[in-house]
Amino acid sequence: MNYLAHLHLSNHKPMLTIGNMIADFINNKQVAFYSPEVQAGIKLHRFIDTYTDQHPVVRQGTERLRPTQGKYAPVVIDILYDHLLAVNWDKYSTMSLAEFAQKQYVLLEENLKILPKKLQKNLPKMISGNWLEGYGKEKGIRYTLERMDERTKFPSSFVTAFDTLQESFVLFENEFNTFYPELIQKSTRFQTDNFSSEN
Repeated sequence: MNYLAHLHLSNHKPMLTIGNMIADFINNKQVAFYSPEVQAGIKLHRFIDTYTDQHPVVRQGTERLRPTQGKYAPVVIDILYDHLLAVNWDKYSTMSLAEFAQKQYVLLEENLKILPKKLQKNLPKMISGNWLEGYGKEKGIRYTLERMDERTKFPSSFVTAFDTLQESFVLFENEFNTFYPELIQKSTRFQTDNFSSEN
């Protein structure tokens, strides 16, 4: 899962959300520098990633991407699933996507000093470009995939993944809507079993 899903699965818990957001920007040695609440969010992020990567329904979509995305198919499907979450947002939240996105931007800005340097640098672009809400639009998701293409040092075709999504949209969407409720349940249980209510 990518930014939008990780933020959504944090259940509006501020420091848990921060940890869930920064997990990909830090290494294992840096985890100890953060508060227990933020560390809990980092653990949640890693649980979500592991559960997602191993889920048989997700793997079906990953294999559908394999001909064009190769070994990077698991990375690409995370981004496509953020798009599917955005377009199915009303199924999973009583808050509008626009309101949710703005709340996340405010939270991240309020905690800017504890964010990793790379995330601090990217945050103004995320906010000005409204990336979270943009995941629900073709332009936004293509922009994300294009940025991935630009950052790679090897020949890549990430942007073609959206074409694959469109060609088999019903399949991808049905798979997502089968998988995501399970992920919500599992991540909520993980929080209940491992973290205090204060997180």
